[in-house]
Amino acid sequence: MSFRTPLAAAALTALALSTAATPASAAPAVPGSVQKSLDALVADGAFPGALAAVRDAEGRTRHYTAGVGDLKTGAKVPVNGRVRIASNTKMFTSVVVLQLAEKGLIDLDAPVEKYLPGLIRGNGNDGRKISTRRLLQHTAGLPNYTRDMPPILTVRDRYTDPRRLLDEGLAEKPSFRPGKGWEYSNTGYVVLGLLVEKVTRRPIGDEITRRVIRPAGLRDTYWPGVGDRSIQGPHPKGYTPKKPGGPMVDITRLDPSWGWAAGQLIGTPGDLNRFMVALLDGRLLKPAQLGQMKKTVPAPGFPKGWGYGLGLVKIKLSCGDAWGHGGDIDGYETRDAAMEDGRAATVAVTALPTSEKNAERVNAVLDTALCGK
Repeated sequence: MSFRTPLAAAALTALALSTAATPASAAPAVPGSVQKSLDALVADGAFPGALAAVRDAEGRTRHYTAGVGDLKTGAKVPVNGRVRIASNTKMFTSVVVLQLAEKGLIDLDAPVEKYLPGLIRGNGNDGRKISTRRLLQHTAGLPNYTRDMPPILTVRDRYTDPRRLLDEGLAEKPSFRPGKGWEYSNTGYVVLGLLVEKVTRRPIGDEITRRVIRPAGLRDTYWPGVGDRSIQGPHPKGYTPKKPGGPMVDITRLDPSWGWAAGQLIGTPGDLNRFMVALLDGRLLKPAQLGQMKKTVPAPGFPKGWGYGLGLVKIKLSCGDAWGHGGDIDGYETRDAAMEDGRAATVAVTALPTSEKNAERVNAVLDTALCGK
């Protein structure tokens, strides 16, 4: 669910300001507990800022903020501000692939070689033995190109072509034979982006915008253009330690190309909720494709009861199962989930957790938002 470390690693390893809300009559039932838990995330300085959006089953949303949006000026966290949503991008990429499969343009169980001949080769990696379905569910065995990425502060301004990302991944041997294991792989989603571009003859960012962002009515979610290192619109600044245990430095501006189809999108907590509800409501996929997306496999290392589908995670909460993903990128972490009854919540913090305890605290806020505990 992240670039540098999968959500599993983050979850298991991973001054209140004003609360902005919709009118009281539109608020979910537990606003006080959500605000209190969000305040706790920033109280000890683990995260500079935090924001959340909680949607009830009737579609009413309340927004929350805590901490500061700018350590230098002390500015407040903007309500429903934009953040880098990182690996939540995988849900969007998967929806596009499944839409193309519904139209018969992609066979999920055919070798990727059929669409991208000769692309996946080297060190035992072989596209003739890998299907699109396995790429979507992280069972292809492709090594993760983010394993050995240099420190972000040294490459924050560097544009990286998706073919280079793929080459970096294929420089390593497979993690396992296709279908014989599970391991989170950003490399697989780079291949999926290239697959979409080959089939549609259009950039993956354009296809996500046309097929997902616009139909779902997402007003604050966008694909950054080449060279765009900023976050457009109101947003809290993101931070990262200059060195382990050291002071936080501003990492808001960076080139997100190294995430590409695995994690380039920018959005808001409210838009992530809107997307997840539209997905579960069947507005983005036909029942057959949505059913396949929700068919999970065990994901070793994830919390107990969780499973990974086709770019979608089954999340076990204290009040039942939910669907979502989550994302980690230097400067921002998001945790999000939606229930079948229309409830949805997204929590974002403006730094990656630096301890297992802090990662678990973020997950706990999501549970509070949806389950009221």
